[in-house]
Amino acid sequence: MSEHLKELSEAGVSIWLDDLSRERLETGNLVDLKKNSSVVGITSNPSIFAKALEEGERYDAQVRELVGQGADLDTVIEELTTTDVRNACDVFMDVFEATDGVDGRVSIEVNPGLAHQTEATLRQAEELWRKVDRPNLYIKIPGTKEGWPAIAETLGAGIPVNVTLIFGLDQYHHVMEAYVDGLEKARAAGHDISKLHSVASFFVSRVDTEIDKRLEASGAPAELFGKAGIANARLAYKAFEEFFVGERWEALVAAGANPQRPLWASTGVKNPDYPDTMYVVDLVVPNTVNTMPEPTLHAVADHGEIKGDQVHGFYDDAAAVFAALKDAGVDYDDVIEVLIKEGVEKFVTAFDDLTATVEKATQQAGAGR
Repeated sequence: MSEHLKELSEAGVSIWLDDLSRERLETGNLVDLKKNSSVVGITSNPSIFAKALEEGERYDAQVRELVGQGADLDTVIEELTTTDVRNACDVFMDVFEATDGVDGRVSIEVNPGLAHQTEATLRQAEELWRKVDRPNLYIKIPGTKEGWPAIAETLGAGIPVNVTLIFGLDQYHHVMEAYVDGLEKARAAGHDISKLHSVASFFVSRVDTEIDKRLEASGAPAELFGKAGIANARLAYKAFEEFFVGERWEALVAAGANPQRPLWASTGVKNPDYPDTMYVVDLVVPNTVNTMPEPTLHAVADHGEIKGDQVHGFYDDAAAVFAALKDAGVDYDDVIEVLIKEGVEKFVTAFDDLTATVEKATQQAGAGR
């Protein structure tokens, strides 16, 4: 087992893999990562599934079977993806049980085209929950304005949620409010809220990508580049600590409630000039998740220096970063608005790619009958 990954885990960071494929499942790769790389969960999205289907032949038999049954395209997509997610849930079930539901989680995303449709998001969340039929599933719902009530209602139905596409601090506050609203709804409906968990996926590298682009256009000093993503995440953790206190929260804790853990997402470094482990080693803090693409996981295993808590004690530094960015002309609110809009668009494009990939596979399967 990698000592660096072991140290990261011991520092209170749950290591999840941001990738899933049938090849990982059937070759034993996922089991190996769980055993030797401290991986205790996994996240997926339409882009990941599109890549897996495009590159592998392990889906062909199921596609042929579904086509033979007369399944439509939406059904084929749902069957392929939920099969992988269900099998991954089974791989991590022992972790789920050993951690009392904290880890051992596998995420599947609602159709991102529904990101601005509250009721449709809720209906699909409930459908995916029934379809996968595993207690360690997370339903991923975008943290858009329309997503907030869907998050609350889904949790209120006793369904665990991974809130995705969080970029800004105000947006994050609404996500945490939706979580508490959901817990109160679940408790009122008679659900055991001690069994109900959630994570809030705060995107990191994309913040740097957008802000660095603006800094470059304005001719800002070099020392401001590559600082915003980590500073933003550190301030998000501060917001997390400040939110889950007080009378309202303590009433839920008395009923068994668990805090909604921050999850650092988009932790693959986009700029090759930056250290390839920075979004992991510089965000070490207890009670968090870091979901990594495999190259980042291997980089941390190889040379990721774990220096202990890198969030507490850095709040003033993070605030100073944003004060300097404001002085440099960066409009934080506009950055966040752009990132949310682009994030949804990228997920929709990925789902379209997934649809096109599956459609091609069904056509080939039909021609081969």
